Amino acid sequence: MPGVTGGYLASVTDSSDATVEAVGKVTEALEFVERARGHLYSFHQLMGHADLLLGDACDALREAGSAAVAERLETDVVGRNVLFGRWTFQVVEEFDDSYWSVLREHERRVRDELSGGARHVHEARMKEHRRTHGRSGHEARP
Repeated sequence: MPGVTGGYLASVTDSSDATVEAVGKVTEALEFVERARGHLYSFHQLMGHADLLLGDACDALREAGSAAVAERLETDVVGRNVLFGRWTFQVVEEFDDSYWSVLREHERRVRDELSGGARHVHEARMKEHRRTHGRSGHEARP
């Protein structure tokens, strides 16, 4: 990664404000998609855990003498698709392959073409503007 005094700072200062803002919006959109993907993985794990618990509940219902209730739940709900033909792992994989990975590649290409590959140029400009130069805790880089 280039140092502050090298190519990185140049990309922070050389790009027009309009370009930095536009590239930043693409990156921000990706950040929201990353968050949505995290929620999708949470959904995947929560649904998987719920299905396992429901299976345990069916076993407990049988042991408690309610075999017909357990059978009904097990037959109709345990292992059921959450969407037509899909368990949650398939939803996650389809999202990753058809949307998330495509947007990640486009965001990287936008940065490469318009910001010399630098990430978070808007934030880097903001930091450079807001920090107190020469003050401990306000260093430009680690």
